[in-house]
Amino acid sequence: MQPVEAILFEPVGCLAEFPAEPFLEIASRVFGRERKPSQSGSRAYWHLLNLMESADRNLHVSELELIESLELQAVSGAAIYEDVVPALSELKAMNIQLFMASSLSHTAISRFLDGYSLRQLFSGAWDRDNSHGIKLGPIQATMASANLKFDRTMFLTDTIEGLKAAGACGVHPIAMMNDPDEGRRLAMHNPAGGIVSLHELPDFIRLLVAENAR
Repeated sequence: MQPVEAILFEPVGCLAEFPAEPFLEIASRVFGRERKPSQSGSRAYWHLLNLMESADRNLHVSELELIESLELQAVSGAAIYEDVVPALSELKAMNIQLFMASSLSHTAISRFLDGYSLRQLFSGAWDRDNSHGIKLGPIQATMASANLKFDRTMFLTDTIEGLKAAGACGVHPIAMMNDPDEGRRLAMHNPAGGIVSLHELPDFIRLLVAENAR
């Protein structure tokens, strides 16, 4: 693996623990899905993205407004990980470009970045509105707009769906292993690497640099 020059982040599950309830509410009220209990905001979120991707109709304005409103609830209920700011600050000091590449709405991403004073740490932010897509869309928009090299870019995610999206775009999928059982499932899908804390990311980058210097 080549030295990393850029890291793309999906904030749900990677920068903060998001509540599942708002995403389950969207799945129920917009797509008519039965509401099933879920303790994982990430799973509920990526399940919702699958529903949005497979929808056989254009969503009404009122539905889009409802989705955005509930996403804002999810952002308000999110608990940012304590290692986010120090880890991202260290990566930025190492001249690693950091980008937000999320399938959340532009309003939700802006609320997240500004609410936790993170905007200055990122070189750019792409979402489903300004990238005009979900899952692969924000990753592809980030790569194109910043002219990033695929073999030197990582995408951090904590779900199998996220790993697949990164692989389909040609960037290195890195698993955020928040839960031991989920970590084992993620490892079965052959990510390019895995971490259990954002604190590990700078050391991971240094290790790649050292290996390529041999």
